[in-house]
Amino acid sequence: MRKLLFLAAFALVTGIGFAQEMTGTISKNEVNPAVAAFNWESSVHDFGKIKQGIPVTHEFKFTNTGKAPLIIVNAQPSCGCTTPDWTKTPVEPGGSGFIKATFNAGAAGPFNKTVTVTANVEGGFVLLTIKGEVLVAE
Repeated sequence: MRKLLFLAAFALVTGIGFAQEMTGTISKNEVNPAVAAFNWESSVHDFGKIKQGIPVTHEFKFTNTGKAPLIIVNAQPSCGCTTPDWTKTPVEPGGSGFIKATFNAGAAGPFNKTVTVTANVEGGFVLLTIKGEVLVAE
């Protein structure tokens, strides 16, 4: 009997919780006004065909379109063959910055690598992608 009463009370409380309705709309910046925002020129770069043994670099450029200074905490590559560099100082709203990705073209064949950029943006991170094909050295 106790279990039945407990289950009934639990179902009632759960039902009330799910029955609540939110009215009006909330913009993203009202929820967290201290969020910066990346606006990338492009978040994917295709190197095409590159020579083995010769590192290649691409600079991803962005503008902070948010309402707070954009602070990049880290840029983590998906493998040790990619080395990132980035704007280390806060990027004010309307300002611009960069993430550089240098790929060491050591192994022949196609590649598709990512750099995870951790910052004070909605979601906490963004992924940048570099890809291409390393041709065997002659």
